[in-house]
Amino acid sequence: MIRANFEKELKQLHIEIIQMGSLVEAAIEDSIKAFQNKDFELCKEIIANEGVVDEAEKKIEAKCLWLIAREQPIASDLRNITTALKITTDMERIGDHASDIAEITMRITDKNTFSNSSHLPQMAAAAIEMVHSAVTAYVNYDLELAKATEEKDDEVDAYFNLIKQEIVEVFNTQPQNMDNAIDFLLIAKYLERIADHAVNICEWVNFSQTGEHKNTQIF
Repeated sequence: MIRANFEKELKQLHIEIIQMGSLVEAAIEDSIKAFQNKDFELCKEIIANEGVVDEAEKKIEAKCLWLIAREQPIASDLRNITTALKITTDMERIGDHASDIAEITMRITDKNTFSNSSHLPQMAAAAIEMVHSAVTAYVNYDLELAKATEEKDDEVDAYFNLIKQEIVEVFNTQPQNMDNAIDFLLIAKYLERIADHAVNICEWVNFSQTGEHKNTQIF
């Protein structure tokens, strides 16, 4: 009976992480939509909703600590709880970066700045796909998807390098747009960090199933 209750709590924890994953996926998708459309009202919604993600993290963290203290879980269960703690931290930071992108969008003064750039939308699409795939890998305990998602990080990094080259060109040819160019670069940097957090999630998915993280066996 005790074990059945514990497994029920673990399943509920899993569901809450999936729900948090949906929140951060929506946040990053909305932040890019707001940037592309210069939708300041949507930006305000994204910033206002950041607290919802933060509360979800706190709730999951409290449940994880309660399970560890109360149930004294065995190794495999402890891996799952540790994974939950780590993944929610990365999800919360993804939510923070979505809010950061929204805040930057609201201060870009020239709505036409970089409107012809194809690299940022492509980078955003790749980063969003990584977040979705990372969450899906966690939901399904899918190690192959986790590995494929990690490998996609190289694509995001390549787009970031292309965007940095564009920014250098702006500095050289359009000094009047320097402030906007810096903001544009910051958005690209946040997308790179979002992709990095997706990689982190995948690494913890692998840990939850194998007990190994970054080539080191923990338990």
